[in-house]
Amino acid sequence: MFHEYRDEIHALKMNNAHFEKIFNEHNELDQKIKNAEDGIEHLANTEIEVLKKQKLLLKDEVYAMILEYRKAHKNS
Repeated sequence: MFHEYRDEIHALKMNNAHFEKIFNEHNELDQKIKNAEDGIEHLANTEIEVLKKQKLLLKDEVYAMILEYRKAHKNS
């Protein structure tokens, strides 16, 4: 996710506990969804949709934090 922001993600994960938490939670949800879609984990379609919506909300928050970080460190 957001490979083009690798440096910003690394810096945020090292210096912002909330960012690290939501970034990791996003990745855990992503894996859980993949496992369900691959039949490894059994979830109802409605449960998968809820997880996808949660994942999207986290992704939006991660992206907003990345953009905020870039703006704050633009001239650094």
